[in-house]
Amino acid sequence: MQSINQHIATVLKRERKRKGWSLDTTAEATGVSKAMLGQIEREESSPTIATLWKIATGMSLSFTSLVTDTSDGPLPILLHEAGQSRAPMPEDSLGVEILFPYDPLMGFEYMELTLPARVEHLSEPHESGVVEHVVVIKGKLEILHGNEWIKLKKGDALRFAADEPHGYRNTSQKPVIFHNVIRYPHKG
Repeated sequence: MQSINQHIATVLKRERKRKGWSLDTTAEATGVSKAMLGQIEREESSPTIATLWKIATGMSLSFTSLVTDTSDGPLPILLHEAGQSRAPMPEDSLGVEILFPYDPLMGFEYMELTLPARVEHLSEPHESGVVEHVVVIKGKLEILHGNEWIKLKKGDALRFAADEPHGYRNTSQKPVIFHNVIRYPHKG
């Protein structure tokens, strides 16, 4: 079984080759430096969540395709056991647990995100047509959409176009946990 860094390197190389992109072209499309992309491909660097999002967005990939093996195709039943795909993250970083990875048949990925106390995470725009559906599971969350921070509490849900800059903020002293379903536009 591949490590996550091996998987990311494999997917990045494969998708660059499939698109016929050089490291320079990929750097320009993603906003990630050529040097960093090379380090990721050589498994010399562990990219941050923010870097992975930039790569996914710039290359028109789902986030989960970079961090999860989805090569077996869709399954009629898929069981996710708690904690099986949670990567250790620094205390001041957005934590991601993939509940259901991107499936082209379904067109979405489903994640549980944990935002530590007093942390703000800003996200670059995703590709055109991407929509996020957020449900707060525990705590209070603020979501930046346009120039407005929208306040959500446990049980609140928000759907928004994610093809523009957006962000997540936790102003409380406790972590906030929320689910995020990211729907990608139909390709094909």
